[in-house]
Amino acid sequence: MSDTGRNSHEHPDHSGHAHSRAHACQPLGDVVISVEGGRFGYGGHASASVARLEIRSGEVIALLGANGSGKTTLMKGFLGLVDRLEGNVELFGEPVERLQDRSAIGYLPQRQSAAGPIPVTVNELVRSGRLTRRNPLGLGRDDGAVQAAIAVVGLTASARKRVSTLSGGQQRRALLARALVGGSQLLLLDEPFAGVDQANQEAIADALDGLLHNGLTLVVVLHELGPLEPLITRVIVMDHGTIRFDGPIEQAPPELLHMGHDHDPHGGPEPTQGIGLVG
Repeated sequence: MSDTGRNSHEHPDHSGHAHSRAHACQPLGDVVISVEGGRFGYGGHASASVARLEIRSGEVIALLGANGSGKTTLMKGFLGLVDRLEGNVELFGEPVERLQDRSAIGYLPQRQSAAGPIPVTVNELVRSGRLTRRNPLGLGRDDGAVQAAIAVVGLTASARKRVSTLSGGQQRRALLARALVGGSQLLLLDEPFAGVDQANQEAIADALDGLLHNGLTLVVVLHELGPLEPLITRVIVMDHGTIRFDGPIEQAPPELLHMGHDHDPHGGPEPTQGIGLVG
């Protein structure tokens, strides 16, 4: 749902929150994602291939590329959500296929809708992100985590509203809160700005900016950098299923930063459960 035509938006106060790469000065931590000789795709056909790739704790990475370049496929390959035709993938030092506790991982798919057939409030939607926990905390602790996540995305005043009454941008923010509710160490977002107006894009960027100083590792599929540009420390540009550029954003050729403005058609069906804190 697009924000076009909505008359009412709720946005956090941006006045005291400046986007910056200040967190980039902090030393990087342990390897969070490791790929060796990975080939990922659907039905036996590879849509993304990576010889070797490491992502470390504290990095903020933009996955860029033209339409069909394999951005979404690669992200899903990290999580074991597509066929892995060759190679190995590790998350937090464990093979992805053997990783039992995914409570440190938050994932926001590209086309996930917050408004389902059963009417739920923002509180209820965000609370559902706790259901993936292997060792759920007490109700009081859950309440605190839910309210904190809702506050981070600036939707406290809408917490008791039905999700279906929110604008598209506000729904996207509610889904982000759901992905954050357990205190994710690794957050993967696939086109978080799709169908979202500029004000809500800024609200999402502000929410993420505030989390980065706590050591969050962020990987975002984007078709343009937008308001996240000041936060990005590293750019991976996909081209015809392979990595064309991987390095600091300051070293990325400008033409590569603007290669694609369409969504990845190889995204495949979105998962409905079982990964991180969403679904």
